[in-house]
Amino acid sequence: MPSAGRGPGAARVLGRALRLRCPRCGATPLFPRRFSMARRCALCGLRFERAPGYFVGAIYINYAVTVGLAVGGYLLLWSLTGLSTAAQLALWVPVVALFPLWFFRYSRSLWLAVELLVNPEP
Repeated sequence: MPSAGRGPGAARVLGRALRLRCPRCGATPLFPRRFSMARRCALCGLRFERAPGYFVGAIYINYAVTVGLAVGGYLLLWSLTGLSTAAQLALWVPVVALFPLWFFRYSRSLWLAVELLVNPEP
């Protein structure tokens, strides 16, 4: 249990991020509508976007997870099935085009959680 004056632990903050909730209190959904992010938490007041360009880090998270998925999936399928590069490209190009759109909200939520852990806002 965290001591008085300290925020929640890393596991709790990251769990809230994966559920797309406020990383500080877990009460408010980050995305009340599909692609529209709330400005701040209705309960604890945490600002979700702290400055212009704040979510550039989320782009890096999205890119890294997408590349990891595609390269890891390619290597796994290559070792297990021996699919040709052309067949693999036919499979993975749509994945790398669509996955980042689905993962967009999670990358923002994870970036906000990591930022809260590293640099908590009072």
